[in-house]
Amino acid sequence: MAQYFNISGELTQELLAVGGNVKVSKISLTNIHATTMCTVDLYIEKKLTGKFYLLKGVELPVGATLIYDNMNFSNAIGEFGLYLKLNKSASETPSVDVILQ
Repeated sequence: MAQYFNISGELTQELLAVGGNVKVSKISLTNIHATTMCTVDLYIEKKLTGKFYLLKGVELPVGATLIYDNMNFSNAIGEFGLYLKLNKSASETPSVDVILQ
């Protein structure tokens, strides 16, 4: 089942916690800000193992959608969580819609 998120700001957002046993095969990221591009970091992380980036410093223009559809991710117990970090490219607060399928 798809999961939907509206994310704003420069804080790191946990999309999927460890142990949720959710499988993801496709992620859609859309910049919904009216005037400003943003930069996206998408990564998985496991305690004592570290971060592993799926996307690092990817710029999303205004209104653009990026679809990451070549993945097979599961956050079973003892595995990885999925995280998103937005960075603004100007003085405006970044805003992105996220769909996990």
